[in-house]
Amino acid sequence: MIDDYELFISKFKKKSGLDLALYKEAQMKRRLIAFLEKKGFLSFSDLFKRMEKDEELYDEFLDRITINVSEFYRNYERWKVLEESILPQLLNENKELKVWSAACSTGEEPYTLAMILSNFFPLDQISVLASDIDQNVISNAKVGLYPERDLAEVPEMMKTKYFVQEGNFFKLKDSIKKTVTFKKQNLLSDTFDSHFDLIVCRNVMIYFTDQAKSELYKKFSKALKPGGILFVGSTEQIFAPQQYGFEAAATFFYRKMTDKEGG
Repeated sequence: MIDDYELFISKFKKKSGLDLALYKEAQMKRRLIAFLEKKGFLSFSDLFKRMEKDEELYDEFLDRITINVSEFYRNYERWKVLEESILPQLLNENKELKVWSAACSTGEEPYTLAMILSNFFPLDQISVLASDIDQNVISNAKVGLYPERDLAEVPEMMKTKYFVQEGNFFKLKDSIKKTVTFKKQNLLSDTFDSHFDLIVCRNVMIYFTDQAKSELYKKFSKALKPGGILFVGSTEQIFAPQQYGFEAAATFFYRKMTDKEGG
């Protein structure tokens, strides 16, 4: 089964561009074996052969292995720090902000970012880049329809201002949806744009190997302007941030140092 698994990972990388070996092996293996058994395949080889012919199965597999758990204002206190401390600091140096929600899943994170930015800018001056490896979740994010449980932390004023209730769901108004641009992107293999003031990447890196995380921190550092901020998840504290050119700006917020500061 081990050889079968490793061969599958190699073939899948060629097909998708996604290197599953960069994810923590025990977690990924459990997820893949559960999918294999649920679908009734006896080996990863059989699963791959079927995925070559069955696009629906391939899409379902991609959904299964990518992590798509999200909600608006997840870990509310962290977003409060962003709004009350980090953004005012950034705006002291910049009239406009270039922001990116990396591994955005079904859109709750970039839309939360846009709502917070609307306290500082008119909507027509807000532009949030949002990216994810999974085209299906990007499609869902563009629709902007969410169950009520995803809005549990949304401030009432924002809920009234930017959502319309449709049965048991809430739909984002076009005014806020227009502020976010989605694109498909593989964080581990694709190149990044540069000169970002703020990059938000939360609750994703915990699934990567230490080597993959290290490479990703380096890429994020290069993508940020000096003084720019990386905002990570509440279980993703960066140890020895200086090796990536960062310093702590607040808990789970890291500021890119200037060349002079970095020595």
